[in-house]
Amino acid sequence: MCKRSRPEGNSVFSALSIRSRGAVRLAAATVVSGFVAAGAIAVAGPAAAEEAPQHRGGATATLGGLQTYDQAVIKDEGGSRQVPAGLFEMSVEDGGTLQTYCIDIHNPTQKDAKYQETPWSGTSLSANRNAGKIRWILQHSYPQVNDLAELARKAGARSLTEKSAAAGTQVAIWRYSDDAKVEALDPQAEKLADYLQRSARGGAEPKASLTLDPPALSGRAGERIGPVTVRTDAESVSVAQPADSAATGVKVVGKDGKPAKSAANGSKLYFDVPKDATDGSAALAVQASTTIPVGRAFTSETHSQTQILAGSSESTVSATATANWAKKGAVPALSAEKNCAKGGVDITASNKGDEPFTFRLMGFKHTIEAGASRTVTIPLQEDQPYDFTIKGPNGFEKRFKGVLDCRTAGSTVGNKAQPASEPSPASAGGASGGGGDLAETGGSNATPMIAGIAIVLVVLGGATVLVLRKKKDPTQSPSTSTED
Repeated sequence: MCKRSRPEGNSVFSALSIRSRGAVRLAAATVVSGFVAAGAIAVAGPAAAEEAPQHRGGATATLGGLQTYDQAVIKDEGGSRQVPAGLFEMSVEDGGTLQTYCIDIHNPTQKDAKYQETPWSGTSLSANRNAGKIRWILQHSYPQVNDLAELARKAGARSLTEKSAAAGTQVAIWRYSDDAKVEALDPQAEKLADYLQRSARGGAEPKASLTLDPPALSGRAGERIGPVTVRTDAESVSVAQPADSAATGVKVVGKDGKPAKSAANGSKLYFDVPKDATDGSAALAVQASTTIPVGRAFTSETHSQTQILAGSSESTVSATATANWAKKGAVPALSAEKNCAKGGVDITASNKGDEPFTFRLMGFKHTIEAGASRTVTIPLQEDQPYDFTIKGPNGFEKRFKGVLDCRTAGSTVGNKAQPASEPSPASAGGASGGGGDLAETGGSNATPMIAGIAIVLVVLGGATVLVLRKKKDPTQSPSTSTED
């Protein structure tokens, strides 16, 4: 929950946090999670392996702390507890400020954690039938509505301050994001929370501020590789040519074949690779300044609580796409995206070469025929870190790493969340965070336990099932077989 943090000490593995964040999930998914964790250790490549695109674009920001807030009371089987509730502030990389509310009341919030704009499919909102109502609340309350007298009139409140308006809005959001029994301490803020909850209507997910689709592709030297389609709500985006363009001759061009300096929503971009270019890869980057749509989710790879956007200044957003090419043989492209609906990470592999592309992952061998594309869903346990590398021809390597964080504690069937009595560890690397008005109620990193389970299960011969979906060329049948 969003409560003020105390100075944090060393990471402690809390039995209470395991109960609150996933004892049921752990029991139900032990075989799958153990096997995948072990596989991640076994197939992790060298540190130099290039990280494949996982962040599909948008804003990247650093969490500050609670800026405008009042008090709320959470009620559960353990009794009642008072916590701060209100607006967080984030600083956007390369310029801009965001205001957010939190949407995972029992997960910790880490000071200075890095956040990335994320589609709802990569968060707990993917399975939340009330996600659209949360967006309605954001659009019809503070800070989007800053006429507090009018907001108080609609809510039947005597008056509202910025603090009570923020608290009432957060309380209403928690009721839908976590199905939490929570009330604002201030009676006027509670009137606002009741009004927002009662009035909320469903709505669609807002579009991303900036993405490139697809984020990874491949082709043959001497061809234009693409297209990469720009999706943005900005009027225009700037296009950066590959860093070594002058040396390799590889350029990013538009449909007219001319080097691209800018693009707009719907623009098609291509990698123009000379025929005599040596086998290799390149990246294009786009950047824009825009107001990010209210309701966009923000997630962190450090178990810091998922946030949802309530307000944005003019902010810098960016996206990257990569291309891989070769003269002959297999020419793979790989990208990854969290899939909370399936409880795992989707890895999409395509092959634009003239030979099959075979890779091994989590004890399975996968073959992508020439001209084909398919998606492999790696099932993971909730809160499980993952880190593995896929290798291909000519030294091709792509690394995938992150943490699956798809559920709130309240969405765990049969499990009542209990806040931990101590703050959780800070950001990645083990550093402890300082003060600030931050949440401290989630669980500690469960990696040691998961790794232990994984080792035991591998010894016992545990196995997992990978969900395969072929994306195109239905006439071909790429083979999939377990390794000996």
